[in-house]
Amino acid sequence: MNKQELIAKIAKDTGSSKAGAAAAVASLLEGITKSLKKGQPVTFVGFGTFKTSQRKARTARNPQTGAAIKIPKRRVVKFTAGKALKQTVR
Repeated sequence: MNKQELIAKIAKDTGSSKAGAAAAVASLLEGITKSLKKGQPVTFVGFGTFKTSQRKARTARNPQTGAAIKIPKRRVVKFTAGKALKQTVR
């Protein structure tokens, strides 16, 4: 399912317009993004948790040349599925 399919499903299930559903999805994604940018986790009970973690700097190899390259430390987003989601997908 992509973003447009999700918007269409929300519009159908709620009886609202696609424009209203698109605004709701955009607002949801913006809220999640802002919270993660601040370093705050986002939890949906029964669905899962989005949080950020720090990856250490490391040395890697360029597969074409074999030269060593440094990859700097960075923050990454991680998702942990909730119990209800795990049981449903089984």
